[in-house]
Amino acid sequence: MMIPEEVFKRRRRHNNTPESTLLMIANFIVVAIDLTLFTNRNHINWFFWVVIGSLAVYNYFTIRKNREEFTRIAIISYCISLAVLVVMFFLFKGQA
Repeated sequence: MMIPEEVFKRRRRHNNTPESTLLMIANFIVVAIDLTLFTNRNHINWFFWVVIGSLAVYNYFTIRKNREEFTRIAIISYCISLAVLVVMFFLFKGQA
């Protein structure tokens, strides 16, 4: 059985994934790792806030660079993902 040639000609570096989706995925991964490493039930390490601040700067410049891609639907989904990150903060902090 022969494999079609199109399988090997896919785009590199996720060029077909929207930048807004990649930004939301990166936010969830960074915040999840940051929460598990630098928070517990009674204390939030200062480095947690450094990472969150760095993530905010990264988000600002990514949105500014790809402004034309952030349509109304992408902005609404981005705001919803930020709200989910806040909820995730309180859930993880309560369980730690």
